[in-house]
Amino acid sequence: MKAFNLFIKYRLPLGIVLLAAGIALGIAFGWWEAAIVLVLAVVCIVTHFLFGPMRLVQEAVEAGDVENAMRIMNQIKFPKLLYKPIRSVYYFMQSNLAMYNQDLDKAEAAVKQSIKSGSPMKEYEGMQFFQLGTIAYQKNDIKTADANLKKAVRLGLPDKENTAAALLTLCSIAMSRRDFKTAKDYFRRAKAQKPTTQQIVGQIKEMEKYISRMPG
Repeated sequence: MKAFNLFIKYRLPLGIVLLAAGIALGIAFGWWEAAIVLVLAVVCIVTHFLFGPMRLVQEAVEAGDVENAMRIMNQIKFPKLLYKPIRSVYYFMQSNLAMYNQDLDKAEAAVKQSIKSGSPMKEYEGMQFFQLGTIAYQKNDIKTADANLKKAVRLGLPDKENTAAALLTLCSIAMSRRDFKTAKDYFRRAKAQKPTTQQIVGQIKEMEKYISRMPG
């Protein structure tokens, strides 16, 4: 695995070195002899621009090394050359990192680019709209938040934690509109997910105090 990560990290300079070696070999001994080296060079260079170092970004994020993830992301100079599903992931990760820095405008623009690039799978599309809805809610754009979170739940989210978080936010929106019946329904559905994340469990316990006193 480490060897593959090293290949991802250095495949562009490796491709350039192989290309130069292939050209030199072709000139000195013939292009047939240089063919394998040139093909390897093209593979390294093309895969660098098509796939980028997104695997390394993902591993850095999972390890909690946000600064390293940002540094690797900044190495991608031509995101529009990325293979479309990879490009979608790139913009989504860019949105996540911008949210970490509380740059909501950049986060919103990036996730919109992610949606525009398409989705590798249905659940991922749900996460894109969940992100958009969460950003809108933080920006106090309740109407947009409500529409995008509903779409996220309808499309489906990859796990019970994100589903519960989306439903709890929709519950809060319904409460703010004094639509108590809908708020209770969202709360019931969120609780039924049986999330285990401490933050979401805490939100459910806190919200339950208000839900129990609601009419309807």
